Amino acid sequence: MRKTARDVMHRGVQCVGEHDSLRRAAQMMRDLNVGALPICGEDDRLKGIITDRDIVVKCCAEGVDLDRTTVGQCAQGSLIWVDAQCSVEEALQKMEQHQIKRLPVIENKRLVGMISEADLAKELPDDMLAEFVHRVYATT
Repeated sequence: MRKTARDVMHRGVQCVGEHDSLRRAAQMMRDLNVGALPICGEDDRLKGIITDRDIVVKCCAEGVDLDRTTVGQCAQGSLIWVDAQCSVEEALQKMEQHQIKRLPVIENKRLVGMISEADLAKELPDDMLAEFVHRVYATT
């Protein structure tokens, strides 16, 4: 039986609101011990992802006020995600293609989980994991 995104994803993902402050996002990352958070709108739908790197490099380094700048103002880029029923190979391909290390998993238009490098490390054979790491971290 082929593994799906649902089989390897981390469940119980918490969102930060698009109108929450960057400080709130950073505190959530600290408390949850994660490096990225999905951003959800008031409609509870996925709007994007913000990473610790986004906060530090794109916001703190530019001198923005962490209490007055919202997560939605700082997060940039297009949203990449996979359906819960897609194969692990499809999810890997999408992560490699976009050189991303975290991938939201959607089912019935709702966020149900996230696939991270740690999830992949637990689930993939060593050779497949090594190839993924090479492709995601390769400089173009």
